[in-house]
Amino acid sequence: MSDTPMTAPSLAPTSAALTKQARRGMPVAARLAVAAALAAASVAAFLLLFIEGSFDFAFERRLTVFGTMVVVAFAQAVATVVFQTITHNRLLTPSIMGFDAVYILMQTLLVSVFGGRVLAATDGLPKLITQTLLMVAFTMLLFGWLFSGRRGSLHVLLLVGVVLGLAFRSLSDFLQRLLSPAEYDVLSTRLFGRLSTAEPEYLPLAGGVCLVVGAVIWWRRYRLDTLLLGQETATNLGITHKRELTVLLLLVSVLIAMSTALAGPMTFFGFLTAMLAYQFAGTHRHLIVLPMAFLIGLITLTGGQFVMEHVFYASGMLTVVIEFLGGAIFLAHLLRKGSL
Repeated sequence: MSDTPMTAPSLAPTSAALTKQARRGMPVAARLAVAAALAAASVAAFLLLFIEGSFDFAFERRLTVFGTMVVVAFAQAVATVVFQTITHNRLLTPSIMGFDAVYILMQTLLVSVFGGRVLAATDGLPKLITQTLLMVAFTMLLFGWLFSGRRGSLHVLLLVGVVLGLAFRSLSDFLQRLLSPAEYDVLSTRLFGRLSTAEPEYLPLAGGVCLVVGAVIWWRRYRLDTLLLGQETATNLGITHKRELTVLLLLVSVLIAMSTALAGPMTFFGFLTAMLAYQFAGTHRHLIVLPMAFLIGLITLTGGQFVMEHVFYASGMLTVVIEFLGGAIFLAHLLRKGSL
């Protein structure tokens, strides 16, 4: 790793600033309770209101979609908060490492080589597991290559991730131009976030992976607080900085890979939930920020789906709206800060 400390004033405020912030507004525990209450209300509304026809059939289908929302909200929110902590930057998201590009390239290669019917023919747990393992393997190879040398650093890792992501997207665009219109239409349905098409058989595996990874991250929550202080301070406090970054980046890659393989790429959803979590939590402690990010992600998906279905009658447009709003907010923050 580089010997240069990674400092971030915006992510590592002084104790006086935190004390002043904590004295304003409602207590942190109350904010978390309000978020939990809003999440429970949005979940109840999504599952139980405006059911037409057979209740059992509709409720079972909604329960499957809700399970997908829980996995996606947890994976994207937690992974983004952890990623922003270790990179000391509130604007970066795990998608900058090229996960979305790897997923899109895999889907495009399948259609280019075997035709459009292969996507539906290969759906199932083996495909979900294979896609997840390939994306995690890509990350492990990248980490092993960049962290093995003396000049390996997180900044180089991020730069290589951006370059590889652009290269994969360019190759995907080239292959998509060679497809017939019918095959491209079939492929395009897999290249956007989708919450209502996940199969029930996927959820036990995805939920189990998220529980295991979430437990490991929760056990390291105080180490994450220490990493906010910078590389030099964290090392002086007993944190093996390089090893800790490697472990956390691998955990982030597993969460994002599972979410992307289950529901498709969602570039700005994690950024949106993490940003709102820090705003509403009123603290930088991961003891509060991590559950707050998950609850906000769950509110966004369940409440947003309820509104899109029963107010705008556009149930399949939620992920498009989230990506549009997330991208607009990202650009606004970037222009306000002037740099990443």
